[in-house]
Amino acid sequence: MHLYISQNIFVQIAIPLLIFLARAADVSMSAVRIIFVTRGIRTLATIIGFFEMLIWLIGVTQIMQNLNNPINYIAFAAGFSMGTFVGITIEKRIAIGNLAVQFITDKDPGALLTYLRANGYGATIIDARGTIGPVKIIFLIVRRKLLDRILGIIKKFDPDVFYTIGDVITAARLRPVI
Repeated sequence: MHLYISQNIFVQIAIPLLIFLARAADVSMSAVRIIFVTRGIRTLATIIGFFEMLIWLIGVTQIMQNLNNPINYIAFAAGFSMGTFVGITIEKRIAIGNLAVQFITDKDPGALLTYLRANGYGATIIDARGTIGPVKIIFLIVRRKLLDRILGIIKKFDPDVFYTIGDVITAARLRPVI
C-alpha cells in the first residue's frame, strides 16, 4: 500500500504548522537574546541573534510563498504569541543576573539582618521617616534565582512590608587605591 498525501493538504496544514513553530521559536529566541544583551553576554546574544533571524526568514518566506492561505496569517500571529509566552517562561527558568531589593519596615530589623548576613546576604540599612513615623530602609542585592526565597523571608519578618525590586546591571565594591 502506498501512502499518498496530496500537495493541497500539505500546503493547508503543514505549512501553517511550520510557520507557527518557526515564529514561536524566533520570538522565544528574541526574548532570550534581549536578556543576554542587557546582561552583557555578547557572544551568546550574537549566536542566538543569527539563528533567530534565520528562522524568521524561513517563516516569512513561507508566508510570502503562500499568500493565498489565510490560515498562514493566523499561524504567524499565534506563533508570535506562543513565542512571547515561551520566552518569558525561559527567562524565569534561567534567571540570569542580580536584583536590587529594597524594603521599608517600621519593625526592628536586627534579627532579620543577623539572619541575612549569616546566610551570605549583604544588607545595608538606612534610618528614614515615613508617613507613620520612623522606619528602616534595607537594601539587598540578590541573585534573581533567589528572589522568591528572599521575599518569603522578608514577608515572614513583616507581613505588611513595602518593597521594591529592580534590575542590577552592574554591582561592584570600589576599593581605594593606595
